[in-house]
Amino acid sequence: MRCPFCGNIDTQVKDSRPAEDHVSIRRRRFCPACAGRFTTYERVQLRDLVVVKTNGRREDFDRDKLERSIRIALQKRPVEPERMEQMISGIVRRLESMGETDIPSKVIGEIVMESLARIDTVAYVRFASVYKNFQEADDFDRFVSELRPTPTVEE
Repeated sequence: MRCPFCGNIDTQVKDSRPAEDHVSIRRRRFCPACAGRFTTYERVQLRDLVVVKTNGRREDFDRDKLERSIRIALQKRPVEPERMEQMISGIVRRLESMGETDIPSKVIGEIVMESLARIDTVAYVRFASVYKNFQEADDFDRFVSELRPTPTVEE
């Protein structure tokens, strides 16, 4: 692992333990060249995923990009960081277990929306507003009205 401070490629692992999410390994590292200390995380990757955009363009799946978009949706919401990390890991595992390496971006978006809907409605609406490209307040109104349960008429 290359040292982020001096670029030395010969760094030493001083400590390894499971991370809080129990799906990655946290490693404390030491650089003998500059005496810098840093942390790395190691995750299992079952296969290399490729995202197929709606315009047909293809790009490598980026877990960090997924995490950033979910973090933005959950910003200032009462959701524990561990819960968010579990959700992200669950989404990635679900994508990897689909059996395909090419995943349409629409499928990823739908899975993220489904996961967010289960843990926080506000984050779900935030993500949907970007994912579904809301242009006007009416777009929000229609979407939110679909979330509300329809009142039952009692006779």
